[in-house]
Amino acid sequence: GTGMGLPAAVRDRVAAVHRGSALPERLRLYDGWAARYEQDVAALEYRAPHLAAASLAFAFPAPVTVPLSPQLHRRGFRCLHGVDGSAGMLERARSTGLYQELRLCVLGREPLPSPAEHYDAVTVVGALGEGQVPSTVLPELLRVTKPGGFLCLTTRSNPSNLRYKAELEVALGQLEQSGAWQKLLAQEVEYWERATTEEESTQGTGYISGVVYIYQKCPVPHLEEG
Repeated sequence: GTGMGLPAAVRDRVAAVHRGSALPERLRLYDGWAARYEQDVAALEYRAPHLAAASLAFAFPAPVTVPLSPQLHRRGFRCLHGVDGSAGMLERARSTGLYQELRLCVLGREPLPSPAEHYDAVTVVGALGEGQVPSTVLPELLRVTKPGGFLCLTTRSNPSNLRYKAELEVALGQLEQSGAWQKLLAQEVEYWERATTEEESTQGTGYISGVVYIYQKCPVPHLEEG
């Protein structure tokens, strides 16, 4: 097949960042991609930010006033902090004016630049995947989440990411068994984004599938006095 109806340049840019290149090279590619990122993501019909924001808003008790940020902002989340390993992407995010704070941080390689139990909600959308952010990042995400707070995570279910997805689900399950958090939602989504190759397409639909997970960090057990 010839590219599932996507412009070749878009296909090439997406393929480049997902290819198994070393981290410095991949971050350089993201820096270079920052200027065209929104257009390319629109061409891909990438639904993860919308789905994640909707799921998170649904999980939150009562209306809260505290690519994902506009979706969250629209749903009343006002105090947004972001991290990224790419300076170019951070610059792009800064230009939206939606974030109170943006920091350079390579997730999974270095700790988050935040104190413990700091956030009502933590989201990682589109970065948990083969050759990107490792599933070993989960305890660090939990660390910065308030007890009773929410974590919204997404990953792809396309063939080249299935091994990673299985690994991620083992890690998610272990943390649930240890009492660190509880699963509120695992929503499989068939039309996640347009596939960039025939091999990745779900049964010839021209799309790949994905999943949204919502977890709630367990509150600190209340110790009886005396």
